[in-house]
Amino acid sequence: MTTTQSPRSDTRARIIDVALELFAENGYEKTSLREIADRLGVTKAALYYHFKTKDDIVRGIVEKMAAPLDDAIAWGDGRPWSTELRDELLRRFAAGMGERAPLLRFFHENQPALRDSAAGTAFKERMLRMITLLHGPEPTFRDRLRATVALTSMHSAMFLLKADLCEPGQPVPTVDEAMEAALEVALEVAARIEPPAR
Repeated sequence: MTTTQSPRSDTRARIIDVALELFAENGYEKTSLREIADRLGVTKAALYYHFKTKDDIVRGIVEKMAAPLDDAIAWGDGRPWSTELRDELLRRFAAGMGERAPLLRFFHENQPALRDSAAGTAFKERMLRMITLLHGPEPTFRDRLRATVALTSMHSAMFLLKADLCEPGQPVPTVDEAMEAALEVALEVAARIEPPAR
């Protein structure tokens, strides 16, 4: 049995993809709704039917790209903390990171414009919730730091690939290889997060 998307959801997905490309090329502030419509080959009115503002588009981008993160948070919420839970959360966070690379790059390159936006705040809240789930109850400052470093190691791997900071003469890893290495590092860092002493 096959499933099909509605033309409306297909168009929304195309708008999100094209906007993300343009934001990456020109920056968020320098990209207009007119440019997005032109790249899509539609009128501004057609674009307004789906998204009224650039901020609406960014919210759409975040919702699409953050779905795996939301799934990991939903999976971990309400479960008692354990080292197994901690490690599984990291595995779930790492899964699909390659697909989220454009979002991470977009946020990294457009931080000043997005810092106080609704989409930026929502993404920050997601990350803080994930950190809290990773370190569990009664964390020390070091445990909170370890949880944060474990998560950001995934982002750092994507940054290294994008910045082409591999050693000269060494093969450049694929996204999957980079994420495998990042998960290994994240698990090593997180292994120092222990349940509170009783």
